[in-house]
Amino acid sequence: MARSAVPTRERIISAANKLFYNDGIRGVSVDAVAAKAGVTKRTLYYHFRSKDDLVAAYLAGRDQPNLALFKQWFAERDDGLPVQVERIFRSLARSARHPKWKGCGFLRTSAELANLPGHPAITIGAAHKKKFEAWLRETFTAAGIAEASKLSRQVLLLLDGSFAVVLLHRDPSYMETAGEAARSLVEAALPGRKKALGVRGVIRTSLRGA
Repeated sequence: MARSAVPTRERIISAANKLFYNDGIRGVSVDAVAAKAGVTKRTLYYHFRSKDDLVAAYLAGRDQPNLALFKQWFAERDDGLPVQVERIFRSLARSARHPKWKGCGFLRTSAELANLPGHPAITIGAAHKKKFEAWLRETFTAAGIAEASKLSRQVLLLLDGSFAVVLLHRDPSYMETAGEAARSLVEAALPGRKKALGVRGVIRTSLRGA
């Protein structure tokens, strides 16, 4: 689509998305975003009252596409809940191998704004993570998992922890290892799993005593 056919606000957000994700919000000026979008600084401020508003719009624009991508990876094949959860991590690991990958935009922005807990971008980032956690909880509940809330939080912690470690070491295999851990947690939480393990334990004990 030609630049002139794209609404000005969307052009500005698209430019901000590329620059903020690549260089960080503190490393990118409003002038740079305006130049990238092909608009004047005055036009940018017509659509966004401040850089803070622009940063919030940048994250808000990443919210639904990111969630949709996680769900798409999960639903690629119906090969069992543990494998489907692990596939999210493996798919992220593939993305992390791309030279332009810079980690989680929500986590990176929250780190840059750590001293501004009331910043609108922090609120948007926190809401995004809560939406992912809520989707996991609903998915686990539908599968009959009793402690769905606890499990969804554990998987989220593995995911965000792997984002941080992979960004530090530039080694996506950490994300794959986190996925294996998530798969094990989900497998252990499935209905009937503990009962089955208990039965096998009784059988082993009986065999040892025979």
